[in-house]
Amino acid sequence: MNSPQQPNHDAQAASDSSQPNPATPIQPEVVSNRPAPSRTNPATPASGAGRRWIVRFIWIGCIGAFVGLMLMSLLFSGFQGYFDDGGGIQEGFYSGSKWSSDKVAIINIKGVIASGEGYVKRQIDRVKNDESVKAVVLRVDSPGGTITGSDYIYHHLNKMKEERQIPIVVSMGSMAASGGYYVAMAVGDDEDTIFAEPTTTTGSIGVIIPHYDLSGLLERYDVKDDSLVSHPRKQMLSMTRPINPDDRKVLEAYLQEAFKRFKQIVRSGRPKLRENEEALNALATGEIFTATQAQQNGLVDQLGFIEEAIDRAAEMANLNPADVRVVSYKSPVTLMDVLIASQAPRSELADLKALLDLSVPRAYYLATSLPPLVSVSGPPALAPKMNGHREE
Repeated sequence: MNSPQQPNHDAQAASDSSQPNPATPIQPEVVSNRPAPSRTNPATPASGAGRRWIVRFIWIGCIGAFVGLMLMSLLFSGFQGYFDDGGGIQEGFYSGSKWSSDKVAIINIKGVIASGEGYVKRQIDRVKNDESVKAVVLRVDSPGGTITGSDYIYHHLNKMKEERQIPIVVSMGSMAASGGYYVAMAVGDDEDTIFAEPTTTTGSIGVIIPHYDLSGLLERYDVKDDSLVSHPRKQMLSMTRPINPDDRKVLEAYLQEAFKRFKQIVRSGRPKLRENEEALNALATGEIFTATQAQQNGLVDQLGFIEEAIDRAAEMANLNPADVRVVSYKSPVTLMDVLIASQAPRSELADLKALLDLSVPRAYYLATSLPPLVSVSGPPALAPKMNGHREE
């Protein structure tokens, strides 16, 4: 039997062990927030798969946003003409000094001229609104086109020249004939302003009203034109019948009026021919001329390329040709351009319009004896070959 005064050695030992030992450093207690792994859903594999799915969703969202932005950009580009003060065209560096504030602008007239209200008009408006443009080089590579379209461009070139008080110099490409020569007369009375390349074809001062008589062919196959008209003259240019003498007089009077205006425009741009009616009449026969022949007859001033025309334009604007920025303009690619370019074959509606153009009684300042097949929406096989920028 133990005595009550006997010390409990086991309790004392336990008490001593609970006291901190000064010689032993105290370790901080670390508490982990990591959840305990589960038997049915281990933590590490589940969190890795979740992160991968989150990354995938983020990438899908980014790609979707990018595609959406691209589509919005394309759609906006199709309507940017409504908001762009620059006429919906883009300015590009052509030659000269990239850092000069003074510009010589190249306005391009390429292909068959239709209404005149398209690409050429936008270039003219762009120059008119740009105070840094000090001179213009009109680059003409066109066989002409409609009377109204040619006169429309000529009018707005003159208006631009008067409002801005800037010189215009013409540089003729492979062809500047008929309506193409008509618009070149915007140079006015200034000397040495029309440059033709050595291989340029020009002239063709005249008017044409295309007409083809297929009545013999129709008769051979027993085909009759049974159209109803309000007056016989409504069909005076129909291909199903010859032109009778009375109708021919009406058409010739119409043609001569347009021809008279053409010669008047030539006088405005060729002072040497202004007072020499006989010389002008000798040239205004619809004949085409080589560059050398045109120079000899006073239709052009100098033989040279666009570089010489640029130097002359800078000189007329009292600029140093070496210290001027030469710019040209191009239409931006729109969503409509992409959609049209992707059409293969071309829609039947456009081909129908080209066919209907054949039957329209219309006079042309055009260097051709073929029907007016080529227009801004003409047959795909012809339009790209005839036109650079197809004028609208």
